[in-house]
Amino acid sequence: MTIDSFDYRTLAGDGGVDINVAVGGHGPAVVLLHGFPQTHYMWRHVAQSLARDHTVVVPDLRGYGDSDKPPAEDPTTYSKRTMAADVVAIARELGVEHFGLIGHDRGALVAVRAGLDHPTAVDYLGILDVLPTLDTWGVLHGVDAKVAWHLYLMAQPPGLPEKMIAAVAPEFFGSFLDAWDPTGATFSAEERDYYVTSSTAAIDSIVADYRATAGIDLEMEAADRERGAQLTMPVGVISQDWGSQLGFDASDLWRAWAPDLTYQATTSGHFMAEENPEEITRFVTGIESRAAVAPR
Repeated sequence: MTIDSFDYRTLAGDGGVDINVAVGGHGPAVVLLHGFPQTHYMWRHVAQSLARDHTVVVPDLRGYGDSDKPPAEDPTTYSKRTMAADVVAIARELGVEHFGLIGHDRGALVAVRAGLDHPTAVDYLGILDVLPTLDTWGVLHGVDAKVAWHLYLMAQPPGLPEKMIAAVAPEFFGSFLDAWDPTGATFSAEERDYYVTSSTAAIDSIVADYRATAGIDLEMEAADRERGAQLTMPVGVISQDWGSQLGFDASDLWRAWAPDLTYQATTSGHFMAEENPEEITRFVTGIESRAAVAPR
């Protein structure tokens, strides 16, 4: 499925990996990164709104959608550092040297790594409904952490998780689309089928992405914390209040990484960019406005 009125291109990511990219509009650049179990298409409503006065770049992350799905020959293949390098590479191929960067879920983890590794390229950073990797593992404890059962499944060594998911792929991926959509009306039947089909075709790379988050990505963020690394650009976070269930304050956790932070709770479900695109468009333009007056 495609975003109406956007042009599609195949651009070279890190190491020459082909990245499927939708581009639309004219003006200051903003890059939108999708989450799980989805593709760039999740941004269709927000992207079209922003394209009225922005150049909007919407890729499929490596391993997802119509982007390449290289085998995970080593842990770096799907590290967020590598995936962030994809984002910077495709932006430069489009002639964009700096941009706003907005990520949802998995894409938000990539966006955070881009902000840490490429601070001069990222003008502002928007995070939808996720925690930094290090903090995610730190807050999961007790029976309430069962909400994140899939993180533990896909963290296991290669082989078994892929086989288990492949045996029931439509049910596996569909369960997240259903459980994380409290309205039950965010996706049409065609859209739900598209996400399930697209994810089923990417089982190995999706698992590798999650496995990296329990390994090399965790090691990188631990090293960042040890050296006191922070996000130097304006950062906005919008999230459900799932921290209250697990006993943490998400704004406090994010502020340790991002001194110039605004935090906003939402009553929307996890798929907020599709459930309430007007709220997310306002969220993006609000961070952009802060960045316009913030010294760097």
